[in-house]
Amino acid sequence: MAPTTQKALVVTEVGQPLVLVTERAVPQPGPNQIQIKVTVAGLNPHDQKARDMGLFITGHLPAVLTNDVVGRVSQLGDGVTGVAIGDRVVAHAAIDAPWLQTGLQEYTLAYAGCWAKLPDSVSDDEAATLPTNIIAPLVALFHLLRLRAPWDADAASANASATLLVVGGGSNCGRFGVQLAKLAGVGRIVVVGGDEAELRRLGATHVLDRHGGYDAVLARIRAVVGDDLVFAFDAVNPNEGQLLALNALSSHKRGALARLVPLGPVDETRVLNKTAGFEVRNVHGMSHAFPDLAAPFWERVPGYLEAGKITPLGFVVKEGLMPENVNVVLDAYRDGKRVTKTHVHL
Repeated sequence: MAPTTQKALVVTEVGQPLVLVTERAVPQPGPNQIQIKVTVAGLNPHDQKARDMGLFITGHLPAVLTNDVVGRVSQLGDGVTGVAIGDRVVAHAAIDAPWLQTGLQEYTLAYAGCWAKLPDSVSDDEAATLPTNIIAPLVALFHLLRLRAPWDADAASANASATLLVVGGGSNCGRFGVQLAKLAGVGRIVVVGGDEAELRRLGATHVLDRHGGYDAVLARIRAVVGDDLVFAFDAVNPNEGQLLALNALSSHKRGALARLVPLGPVDETRVLNKTAGFEVRNVHGMSHAFPDLAAPFWERVPGYLEAGKITPLGFVVKEGLMPENVNVVLDAYRDGKRVTKTHVHL
């Protein structure tokens, strides 16, 4: 039985460091929810934007951060099936006030369709690399770009002739995007940036050097895709960098870019010779926003992990639910430093 209060790290004022509280109420599961005793909470760049700019949390303070959660089921809500108390699960927490689902607290909640039981072969930390970083490309590829999802009966035949461009292949979302594209049978997976050996192992068919300047990189892409590219995913760039993928799109076929960093409109005057037009689609990578896509994915995650069809990514660990363990990582994101995916062990 969970206690009635718990420790948590909270944002009490936007722009200020997280602080530890010791008497936060433990949330109780409602219908189709599970309560989780958290073992690992994973940090991501958007947590820094929440702390420092109020992303998602303005007007809803105090707020608890992190959306990558792993732990053991401690209580079941009405209607929950397929899981038992004590089972290990990975969950994608909602961006949803009053922040009952997020990870930097001892107990949290998860909604049905947003969690998966973990096989014994996968560690808590390996699982915690998934939620935020794999759901974003899942939404990008199979909702925004409308490629066929891996479990669709016609995925292999429908996607076999498709070419996908992934810009930012060395990022966490880029590498998971490559894996999802391979899982769905996309014929050509062309990646800009990242470690070539790793990306080819994950499923890339072409890995292109991101150095040498805009014109050189665009020429490399065009040498592979010709003038037929209609699917592009940019996992890292703000607006200026998104011009690379947009100008790689076909001139005579209408193409689309799914972008993970939607900082206003792009300068369309710099997107050249698109006689058929193009679309820019913003990625909102939350399981709760796309239940028809996320639920069948999370249902299959245990099998994908056991079969090696999804490979977890690298991580580092901070031991203990202490403000300094989190603030130092969020400061590094703020300052533009290179950050390895960081997990807090509660």
